Amino acid sequence: MPDNFFGGLDFGTSGARISIINLHKELVYSSSVTYQYNLKNPNSWIKTCEKLLNSLPIEVKSKLEKLAVSGTSGTLTATSLRGEAIGEAIPYDQACSVNKILVESLTDGEDHLLTPYSSLTKALTLIDKYGTNILLRHQSDWITGWFLKDWTHGEEGNNIKFGWDLIKQSWPKSYLNTSWQKCLPRIIKSGKIIGQVHSGLAEKLKLNKKLILISGTTDSNASLIAAGLGKDDGLTVLGTTIVVKKIVDNPIKEKGITSHIVNGDWICGGASNAGCGVLSKFFSDTEIEELSRQINPSKKTSLNLLPLNSKGERFPINDSNLEPILGPRPVSDSLYLHALFEGLAVIELQGWQKLKELTGTLPKKIITVGGGSKNPQWRKIREKIINIPIVSCKKTTSFGTALLAINAK
Repeated sequence: MPDNFFGGLDFGTSGARISIINLHKELVYSSSVTYQYNLKNPNSWIKTCEKLLNSLPIEVKSKLEKLAVSGTSGTLTATSLRGEAIGEAIPYDQACSVNKILVESLTDGEDHLLTPYSSLTKALTLIDKYGTNILLRHQSDWITGWFLKDWTHGEEGNNIKFGWDLIKQSWPKSYLNTSWQKCLPRIIKSGKIIGQVHSGLAEKLKLNKKLILISGTTDSNASLIAAGLGKDDGLTVLGTTIVVKKIVDNPIKEKGITSHIVNGDWICGGASNAGCGVLSKFFSDTEIEELSRQINPSKKTSLNLLPLNSKGERFPINDSNLEPILGPRPVSDSLYLHALFEGLAVIELQGWQKLKELTGTLPKKIITVGGGSKNPQWRKIREKIINIPIVSCKKTTSFGTALLAINAK
């Protein structure tokens, strides 16, 4: 009898990837597509999703039993009450400055919500623009709703930056008296069955009509699942941005820090606005590969760059006005790439130092996932600067999301 299949869709900054695994948790199919427009355009997410699903072999689609969706943490969109996207989403790395007194009155000392990058500040910005007769949904929750044609639910991890309390299993009491309480999703735990794919959509995309949708997770949590993180390990995600995470005994609430529950463990971490995104502003993937071969990782450049993707930083420094330092640029392209790698490694080091300050320990080993994990010169530069052994994990974020689907209850 043929295998049943389980799928994971992961939506990142520039595009999306699908991974399909079998009952033995072996990867049988993977594909990626860039967004037609950009991260801010929710319709671009759907076009990308349809493209990935249309490319699936029919023998896989017909046997696809469960599907989960992960997405960028903190990308929030407003929709009509019927789930139709209104305007542009506010991406995870965009700061929103709203009435500080109002935010403080709603957060009641929850420091992680006071940052201008929180989903709460984004929600208030969207409410100011569109009113309260809307739904507010994060990227993966909205896409999951599209499969179901039901946007009722939101997954717990995606909504921590919005104010969902994992310990109390509730929204802040201050939210309950607001005019926008009805805009909030009904929270469901990650990895739980939500419902069956909408019959019309299944027919249109030639999917299994009994396909079950599973509540997803954030992209960095999906990376953590893929990596199989141990208690003494740290995780660095080198995608468009840099994310660092580690297992902790208790949740931590501080500006720029998020605490999640993954596979029964408390995970704390932070996400910088720096990462591979800044590299792509100066070099193509082919150029990065060629120039990297010219780099001697044992040597240090005299340049001290702060390679943020744009103005503003979330972690390890929480400062929406922090300016990138991307010059002076040397004549040598390989030297400039070397300096960018060094600058990114220093930001990662500062991230780990911040987590040590909060948790008391550094990881004994760092597992790295994401596009940047494939570069051997960058890895050696990171090891030299951070002084912790680093290993690369070849499993993708969407593979971790597929594991979430197969283990769903």
